Amino acid sequence: MKKYALALDLIDDAALIAEYEAYHKKSWPEITNSIIDSGILNMEIFRSSNRLFMLMETTDDFSFSRKREMDEANEKVQEWEALMWKFQQPLPWAVNGEKWILMDKIFELDKALQNDNLNG
Repeated sequence: MKKYALALDLIDDAALIAEYEAYHKKSWPEITNSIIDSGILNMEIFRSSNRLFMLMETTDDFSFSRKREMDEANEKVQEWEALMWKFQQPLPWAVNGEKWILMDKIFELDKALQNDNLNG
């Protein structure tokens, strides 16, 4: 299993944020099916103010490029993405057209504990 963390900002407007959250409380079945079909085993989205953090657990053979191809061929996913863009804004360092930005892992407790035991 692989794990990915991604970030994205919402437009900083309380009404839009509330509407965005409402859509995610009742997401479309076609969207959840497309997530599962791409090899994503679990997905969670967290929010602090207008900053979003997504945690994805995937199969070992998951690929962002394959997911992108599947999404581009799925009319409902395209409709959902166009709708969500009403609420989202790219992070300041995103390249043109980029939405969710992959985050770098900088700490892992298990590895820190192993290092502590080795140096111990």
